[in-house]
Amino acid sequence: MLSEKQIDALATHLVHGLIARGAIRPLADEKELVACVVEMMSANFEQESRIEEEAERQAEALARQNPGIDRSRLQAGIRQRLAAKQGFTL
Repeated sequence: MLSEKQIDALATHLVHGLIARGAIRPLADEKELVACVVEMMSANFEQESRIEEEAERQAEALARQNPGIDRSRLQAGIRQRLAAKQGFTL
């Protein structure tokens, strides 16, 4: 997961680039837009982390019940299913 500083830098770069290219005409101050993008990105990364943790827990439980199963493949499938169920794109 990215640090807050990295997310802030990425959001700043994104907003500044969109404004500079004329892709958007801001109706608010650039700093306010960056703060909004930071909030959305942080929430997205947190949701992804929660999905990953839940997939790991489920895969671990199933792997204990089914020795010899490919745990990483199982976890990937569970992660995809959980994300789809939540309408989240990985």
